[in-house]
Amino acid sequence: MDSMDRSRAFLRDVKRLVVKVGTAVVTRSDGRLALGRLGALCEQIKELNSQEFEVILVSSGAVGIGRQRLRYRQLVNSSFADLQKPQVDLDGKACAAVGQNSLMALYDTLFSQLDVTSAQLLVTDNDFRDKGFRSQLSDTVKSLLSLKVIPIFNENDAVSTRKAPYEDSSGIFWDNDSLAALLALELKADLLVLLSDVDGLYSGPPSDPQSKLIHTYVKERHQGEITFGDKSRVGRGGMTAKVKAATGAAYAGIPVIITSGYAPANILKVLKGDRIGTLFHQDAHLWEPQKDVGARDMAVAARESSRRLQAISSQERRKILLDIADALEANEKLISAENEADVAEAQQTGYEKALVSRLALKPGKISSLANSIRTLANMEDPIGHVLKKTEVSDGLFLEKTSSPLGVLLIVFESRPDALVQIASLAIRSGNGLLLKGGKEARRSNAILHKVITEAIPDSVGGTIIGLVTSREEIPDLLKLDDVIDLVIPRGSNKLVSQIKNSTKIPVLGHADGICHVYVDKSADLEMAKRIVLDAKIDYPAACNAMETLLVHQDLVHTGGLNELVVNLRIEGVILNGGPRSSSLLNIPEAGTFHHEYNSLACTLEIVDDVFAAIYHIHQHGSGHTDCIVTEDHEVAEVFLRQVDSAAVFHNASTRFSDGARFGLGAEVGISTSRIHARGPVGVEGLLTTRWILRGSGQTVDGDKGVVYTHRDVKIESQLVN
Repeated sequence: MDSMDRSRAFLRDVKRLVVKVGTAVVTRSDGRLALGRLGALCEQIKELNSQEFEVILVSSGAVGIGRQRLRYRQLVNSSFADLQKPQVDLDGKACAAVGQNSLMALYDTLFSQLDVTSAQLLVTDNDFRDKGFRSQLSDTVKSLLSLKVIPIFNENDAVSTRKAPYEDSSGIFWDNDSLAALLALELKADLLVLLSDVDGLYSGPPSDPQSKLIHTYVKERHQGEITFGDKSRVGRGGMTAKVKAATGAAYAGIPVIITSGYAPANILKVLKGDRIGTLFHQDAHLWEPQKDVGARDMAVAARESSRRLQAISSQERRKILLDIADALEANEKLISAENEADVAEAQQTGYEKALVSRLALKPGKISSLANSIRTLANMEDPIGHVLKKTEVSDGLFLEKTSSPLGVLLIVFESRPDALVQIASLAIRSGNGLLLKGGKEARRSNAILHKVITEAIPDSVGGTIIGLVTSREEIPDLLKLDDVIDLVIPRGSNKLVSQIKNSTKIPVLGHADGICHVYVDKSADLEMAKRIVLDAKIDYPAACNAMETLLVHQDLVHTGGLNELVVNLRIEGVILNGGPRSSSLLNIPEAGTFHHEYNSLACTLEIVDDVFAAIYHIHQHGSGHTDCIVTEDHEVAEVFLRQVDSAAVFHNASTRFSDGARFGLGAEVGISTSRIHARGPVGVEGLLTTRWILRGSGQTVDGDKGVVYTHRDVKIESQLVN
């Protein structure tokens, strides 16, 4: 709650809330009860009840449930002849009477299982014309809430005299959305939550990919912009009814949030301050001046700027990189000051030492980054290279050329230096870029982004690199598969997995860095000790650090295993063992071999030979980087050929698996994917290809217009423009 943004700060003071659940949430598409969703709803209310929140539930669904049950009963009691006759619609009021009984019986059962008591209160629109009724209603609800009973309201459709939905100036409700709004006002609630079958209010029909979720509804801006889709598949409401009810309640002083009732914990997330759903608030118009650039606008701007970057000459692109390098060095003091503030805050917050270490821009780092950018600038221009040239027919030549991917979205944690590397690679490869760094580096990222974009000429535009400043924009960005071409997450396996599971955009990266070092029986032991120590302790938090040490069984008897263990322990490395090594060395057994420690700890296991090591790596590794230490070149070749990882080394530390160390200039990340780039990803990994066909009037004409030669043509030396 402490990190809650200004628009949701009022949630800290919420004590009483009204929750309205619609028919589309209560029932499935076939009309039957959605037991899973109802169970999750009741569990959330139970949790809120135990946290001293006062929850009032308004539940639709009675008519739909009753209709489904009566149709079944009608079918059971019908003869074959009856079924041949035109079917008459069931009486809605009878459906309501039958369904209400079933609905409340279910709520009673579910709440009873959770040791919660519920109460049914049925009302009609005419009831609210009576001041005495309103007063008594308030007293009854107050009494129920004091006893921790959950009041469950529904319109008493079975006896309501209203012929059709309507509204009037006296505040009479016209469906359960407006009933919930009316009850929130009458019962002085602090919040109204309207649960829907979509994530909130969209700028258009939710099924339209161009529609955007509106996080905060501002009547003056959104009223004329929104295009509503179809009415709800069931019930009387739909989003139009919800917006009417929400707008009325909000302007009367009751904040309203419309969010999905399909997600199992959305009410809890709302009260925690998560920016989900659509907020309606009487002060929303006061928050407008922030004028944040929307996710789509940011992505479109990056694409337009990238096209302008591709249109300028190679020398002009090179100069942009050199200007950025100079600007970084010129602003080193300012960058360091902002970074020191981030580090101090991270230490005060209690972040792990490994994260604080990654966060800090150590002395000399800015100069090092600037020199890396200059190295990148002086490399051969990767854009527009002819990779293959073919004579298709006489006078008809086809060229396969290198081309930027388009717009990249990079989500990274902790390391502000990653922003500089990624931005320089994007410019060198002609791509647009959206960056989202961790909140712990927000000051560092902001100043680095400012320095870099101000060094980019107006002819290209600083919008080629967009900086996403709030976590909530990421879900929106991940939906933009029409304007973002590749997502590269750099961070924890949790971050990478979440992103892979949340988008249709191709994702390039790795979820785990389970790197192995296998020490063979023929290894030079002194070399092996140096490599093992370097792979583990040089930078334990890196994804290319050793996490599992595999040792040939013969080294147990020769003393080699003991020397490796002693060396690691001297450096403070905590050892966990596999089944064989844990009993032999009297060390704790690892819960799993597939574990990334990111710290001074590793797993140790004994294997029979190189083939057992390869099998172990394939079973438990992540396809990142694996190494063999051996003097037997035949064994080494077996390992190098058969280990199916992005990087496989012989007699060298896994820490070499890095774009800068590979001579790529920099890297946007390391990929364990098998499509497109694999291993450390530099400029080449950010390129795709396009085809250029140069002719002189040729036509296909049913393949009679040309004689195909398909002859490879030598590519002439390509001069930099």
